[in-house]
Amino acid sequence: MKYLLLAALLLITACGAVPVVQEVKVPVYRSCVTAQPAKPEFAVSTLAPDASDGETVLALARDLPVHLKYEAQLEAVIAGCL
Repeated sequence: MKYLLLAALLLITACGAVPVVQEVKVPVYRSCVTAQPAKPEFAVSTLAPDASDGETVLALARDLPVHLKYEAQLEAVIAGCL
């Protein structure tokens, strides 16, 4: 009887306790890349199949700054994921 009364008392006091709010941080998968930069049109891809070596070299020289800018934009997007 004594134990039953003690158990009832514990149950009554447990129901009157103030609920504690606890913040739980759960990692949620989210893609870090939301948009990619537009791929530029490279001059080499527009050359005719029978283009001379000189035309190919000049097209590659024109493409280098465009390629480096595009590469820097892609690296900036990837750096945002880290």
